[in-house]
Amino acid sequence: MLIGAAVAALMLAPVCAVAADVTGEITTAATHATLASQAAALDGVQMHLHHTLNCLVGAGGTGFDAKQINPCAGSGSGAIPDETDAAKKKALETAANSARAGIAAADLATAQKAATQTATELKAIK
Repeated sequence: MLIGAAVAALMLAPVCAVAADVTGEITTAATHATLASQAAALDGVQMHLHHTLNCLVGAGGTGFDAKQINPCAGSGSGAIPDETDAAKKKALETAANSARAGIAAADLATAQKAATQTATELKAIK
């Protein structure tokens, strides 16, 4: 009985990895990047860009901020680690770098520009 349960668990393990909703993670990240671009204050832009980055990189990724919301929690391990297509993964990395630039920005206009760029890059991923 125990052996049967162990075999069943092993057979289901790859299914769990496939169950990640990469499209959903990208869509949610794009939504937060758009919200960031529309924020009226620097802290609002940076907050939504943190949400964007958290969706993209996942809990183990560069720039993940556990103090910020991860609106993609439960959708997978992050769009970048979940994506299997090399070209899309590269495009997601580019968007993550744009989000990081906005988070690091010291003024509202620069942060909003980075947020707009991030949203555009994410929406272009098909």
